[in-house]
Amino acid sequence: MLDDFLIRAALAGLGVALAAAPLGCFVVWRRMAYFGDATAHASILGVALALGFSMSIFAGALTVALIMATTVSTLTGRGYAMDTLLGVMAHSALAFGLVAVSLLTNVRIDLMAYLFGDILAVAKIDLLIIWGGAALVLTLLVWRWQALLTTTISTDLAYASGIDPKREQLVLTLALALVVAVAIKVVGVLLIAAMLIIPAAAARPLSATPERMAAIASLIAAAAALGGLQISFTLDTPTGPTIVCVAATLFALSSLISAVVRPAQRS
Repeated sequence: MLDDFLIRAALAGLGVALAAAPLGCFVVWRRMAYFGDATAHASILGVALALGFSMSIFAGALTVALIMATTVSTLTGRGYAMDTLLGVMAHSALAFGLVAVSLLTNVRIDLMAYLFGDILAVAKIDLLIIWGGAALVLTLLVWRWQALLTTTISTDLAYASGIDPKREQLVLTLALALVVAVAIKVVGVLLIAAMLIIPAAAARPLSATPERMAAIASLIAAAAALGGLQISFTLDTPTGPTIVCVAATLFALSSLISAVVRPAQRS
């Protein structure tokens, strides 16, 4: 069954969707959209280093994404404005990564595949990495769910409950780096943040509880992955951007439903 490239692509899309959507809820709640973007942009530097030193691309992307996320978390609140810091680091990391890739004269690399994804080229080993990373991310989120929610609501409430907000930020940082590393093959560096944010934002108007929002976001992300794959195959369009387009369409439908249903409920 896994010899069919479409089956492998569908499984890869589902793995990324299940990992990114619940984590994306925390990204939306904490207004960390640019944080995810900066981490994703940094991963292209990890790809370049991995190719240059003949390492695993997953290991290189994960290492650099984790360093970026940890650096941003450490510097935040030490005299640097968050948006300024993220803007500088995101674009600098992407620029250094692109320059590093251009210097790899003895390595042939399809840069577009890493920028926008190449889900149709996913191999069996990639599936193992994607689903292994997704399982680890989901395990982290389930294990720390209540503590993460409490910290998201209020750091003072977290301290009062005996929870260390810095530790929970570290958990989110690790989970975010893992998602970036496993998603780079599917949607690429430039679209990873979209898969983190759009499904969660689409689920928000349809949810009454945090748990329901995470579940609905996962369903929306899965629908976007499978729908985008089908549309891409039918219309011969780039698969990664098509997946994000389907997610954006679902977000528009969610917003429309919310705009229609809420006034009706009030009346």
